[in-house]
Amino acid sequence: MPRVCAITGRKTTAGRRYSRRGKAKYLGGVGRKVTSKTKRTFKPNIQKVRAVIDGKVVRINVSAKAIRNGLIIKPPKRDYQPPVEEEAIE
Repeated sequence: MPRVCAITGRKTTAGRRYSRRGKAKYLGGVGRKVTSKTKRTFKPNIQKVRAVIDGKVVRINVSAKAIRNGLIIKPPKRDYQPPVEEEAIE
């Protein structure tokens, strides 16, 4: 299953991780130097949530940003109460 948001389309992206050595100039050093650049991936914060889509409640993979921004409509809470059985007193 791909790590893709069903609403915004956010997905895994590639980037780099920089390794540095040295002391910053403002701290009295000669400056920070890049020693290596390695590939890495930035993964979106995907959550599996229940949402109302076209009047039906379905489970979809959505990014946390879409949930925070209110792009999905969550279904109402169920108020189901089990039936109370009346006991026969003899």
